[in-house]
Amino acid sequence: MSAVLALPPARSPRLWRRLPPLALAGAVLLGLFGLLVLAAPLVAAALGTTPDAVDLMQRLAPPSTAHPLGTDALGRDTLLRLLEGGRVSLGLGLAVALLAAVIGTAVGLWAGYAGGFWDQLLMRTTDGVIALPLLPLLIVLAAIDPAKLGIPPEAAASPLLGIGRIGLLIALVGWTTVARLVRGATLSLKEREFVRAARALGAGPVRILLRHILPNLVRPLIVAATLSVGNIILLESVLSFLGLGVMPPAPSWGNMLTGAEELIWSAPLQAVWPGLAIFLTVIACNLLGDGLQEALDPQGHRR
Repeated sequence: MSAVLALPPARSPRLWRRLPPLALAGAVLLGLFGLLVLAAPLVAAALGTTPDAVDLMQRLAPPSTAHPLGTDALGRDTLLRLLEGGRVSLGLGLAVALLAAVIGTAVGLWAGYAGGFWDQLLMRTTDGVIALPLLPLLIVLAAIDPAKLGIPPEAAASPLLGIGRIGLLIALVGWTTVARLVRGATLSLKEREFVRAARALGAGPVRILLRHILPNLVRPLIVAATLSVGNIILLESVLSFLGLGVMPPAPSWGNMLTGAEELIWSAPLQAVWPGLAIFLTVIACNLLGDGLQEALDPQGHRR
C-alpha cells in the first residue's frame, strides 16, 4: 500500500517580509527615533547636563564632544532638547492617533450598523467636521486661555495641561477619516453570513459589533492610525511654531523651530535639526502606513 504524504498547509510570510523596502526603511527610522527619545535620560547622564540647563557662556556653541549638536540661544544642549522634544511630539502623535481612532471607530460602527436616523445624524455631523477649516479652527481653539474657563492659574500654566489640551483638540477634529472608513466597512460586514448567523442566535448589537465586526476592522484601523500619526505631529508642530501648542520651557520640535526663527541666518543649524526631525518622522510614518496598507491587503497579497 502506497503511503500518502500530507503536505503542511501553506503559511503566509511574516508581516515584515511582506513590507516594501521603503516601508521597512520607514519602520526602522521610526524605531530608531523611538529608541533615541526613550534613551534621552541616559544621553543626558552621559553628557553630564540636562535639556533645561542654561549656560549663557556657551550660547550658540558649535557641535563638540560636550554638545554633539551644539547649543541654542540660551546655551542649552541642542541634542538633549531635540530628544526631549521628540518624546513630546512622538508621544503626542501616538496618543492622539489612538484617541482619534477610538472616537472614529465608535462613530463609524454605530452609524454603519444602526443605519437610518443614527447613520444620517452621525455622518452629517462627520461631514460638518470635515467641512470646517482645520488649521484656522485649531488656532482659534488653541488660543483660548484655560484660566478664563475656570481652571486655576497654576494648572493652566502647566506644560502637561498644554500638551493634553492640544492633543484633545486635534483628536476632536481628526476622527472623521476613521469614522467614514469604519462605517463603510461595517455596512458591508453586517450583511455577511456570520453576522446574520450571530443575529439569528440572539446576539445583541453590542456583542455583534465587538465580537464579530470590530475584529475584521483591525487591519484598516492600523493603517489609518499609522498614516494619521505623521499628520498629527505636523499639526502639533505648526501650532507650537505659532506659539499656540506646547509652551516653553517644555521642548517640542515645533517650538524649537520658533526659537530658531530669528537665528536662521546666524545659526541655521538651530532650525535644521528640528525641521529635519519633523520631515523624517512624517515621511517615515507615511511610508510605513502605505506599506502596511499593501502588506495587510489579503487580495493584494494573493495576486
